[in-house]
Amino acid sequence: MDTPLDSASTPAYDDVRTAPRALATEAVHAGRDDLARQGLHAPPIDLSTTYPSYDSRAEAARIDAFATDGAELDGTPVYGRLGNPTVARFETALARLEGTEAAVAFASGMAALSAVLLVRSAAGLRHVVAVRPLYGCSDHLLTAGLLGTEVTWTGPAGIADALRPDTGLVMVETPANPTLAEVDLRAVAHACGSVPLLVDNTFATPVLQRPAEQGARLVLHSATKYLGGHGDVMAGVVACDEELAARLRQVRFATGGVLHPLAGYLLLRGLSTLPVRVRAASATAAELAARLADDPRVARVHYPSIGGAMVSFEVHGDPHAVIGGVGLITPAVSLGSVDTLIQHPASISHRIVDADDRRGAGVGDRLLRMSVGLEDVEDLWADLDRALGERPGPPSVRGLHEVMS
Repeated sequence: MDTPLDSASTPAYDDVRTAPRALATEAVHAGRDDLARQGLHAPPIDLSTTYPSYDSRAEAARIDAFATDGAELDGTPVYGRLGNPTVARFETALARLEGTEAAVAFASGMAALSAVLLVRSAAGLRHVVAVRPLYGCSDHLLTAGLLGTEVTWTGPAGIADALRPDTGLVMVETPANPTLAEVDLRAVAHACGSVPLLVDNTFATPVLQRPAEQGARLVLHSATKYLGGHGDVMAGVVACDEELAARLRQVRFATGGVLHPLAGYLLLRGLSTLPVRVRAASATAAELAARLADDPRVARVHYPSIGGAMVSFEVHGDPHAVIGGVGLITPAVSLGSVDTLIQHPASISHRIVDADDRRGAGVGDRLLRMSVGLEDVEDLWADLDRALGERPGPPSVRGLHEVMS
């Protein structure tokens, strides 16, 4: 007879929970390891904002400890802004997938980035070195100095020379939004020296790369995208070491950028299919990228060497006509959903970036960004083919004579 999981002796359970596991296995089980012992299969959703406690002295001690070191509260939760059990499950799972000690979830990707900047500024390190392109709102947050930061923009080769005594962070995004440009993370991490490297891993996800293994100290996700995966949840998360996570929790508590428990539940559910979704969409994206590269209506195609479900391409004709011409594909911002989306970065996601800076980072006016979903590749290609318009035909005899003359 099998030993019940809720018995006093559960060595098999403990061995399975702590043994190294493949990414696909972690995606399904991380954050859920205790469920069977509780007689549960699906993770519970804890919607409480506050929790009863009859020992106020003990509560005072726990809150003092949180205020001092930012450690996660053991035992019964206190208040939703201090932490939530459902959100904590998602954080545990994401940390396992990224290979970090901890993760801290926020109400959006921008709330997560803002918390990182506030943590570094609080330490007197307000200077940031960043590599373009970044997501347009990330670029704007740094450039506008809204949180008191000062940014130096440079290429990957110029990072070491751009560092200053007050540099608190180096930030890169790879593959970058929207050009899909890539950087050598190991080389960048080496150039950072002791300055923490933050890598926006939204496009790649831990399925395609794990920046912490290459020297990054912080890994940022707009969890709204692939981690959720269905276009129905907004969130951000930072995977990092426990020291930084503690400070991020303190900022989250003070500023209130908490993740709603239902969003935490949806994200945990989304992680379970993340490897399958990313790999399937990536295969379709690679095929579409190859077809676009051979199409005379397309001037240039951007597709990362590590693969992925994002494709960017520059058209010879009017990009707005392509946006207006799709039918199956949805013309919308965001990415990472099960359905395919297309947008014009210069008009929307990167509109807030200065036009010269935008173009200097490779975000031209004819560039389109496509997030490939899980539809059949032939249906997607048929829709793109129609939206791109008529193919240029062979020159007429008269036209050819005029060109030659």
